[in-house]
Amino acid sequence: MFQVIRRAASLPKTHLLKSAPAFSTCPVRFDNDVYNRKEAPKIDNETVLSLPEEARHNAALESTITVPAKVDLTPISGVPPEHIKSRRVRIYQPAKNAMQSGTNNINHWEMEFDNRQRWENPLMGWTSSGDPLSNMKVQFRNPEEAIEHCEKNGWCWYIDTPKIEKPMKPKSYGVNFSWNRRTRVSTK
Repeated sequence: MFQVIRRAASLPKTHLLKSAPAFSTCPVRFDNDVYNRKEAPKIDNETVLSLPEEARHNAALESTITVPAKVDLTPISGVPPEHIKSRRVRIYQPAKNAMQSGTNNINHWEMEFDNRQRWENPLMGWTSSGDPLSNMKVQFRNPEEAIEHCEKNGWCWYIDTPKIEKPMKPKSYGVNFSWNRRTRVSTK
């Protein structure tokens, strides 16, 4: 109730005089009266009846949290420092699958780490590695997101740009029989 009175006290006096039903919460509008064209503000009962501490707590819960622009996650990532400082991340756009003619799943960018030492397991003959990041591939929509992710984690990165294919010129069967100096053959 006190908040309603405080809000009404903060309004200019001319506005209070023109709007007689200022404390009304009903949706009825008086369109005939020139002074009452604006509807009174609807006030929630919980905000009116809550204590000031509760109102501050609710306002803090509804507010947004601001995060600094660049965050360094290296101390809390859990990755050993030798894997962070001496490794490079390759950001690339994967090639189209050679076994299929479709172009699905080629419009994204991937991030992968360079390879570390591997050895052949003598028991089964499988290839083993002590590298925890060797099989990690992360997909991104564009290279900017991948760069931002690498910088946030403190990794050195480089972009492997895709090779752009030359557009194929459409060929016509009639070109084989065209008459010009380059393709003209003497019949003598």
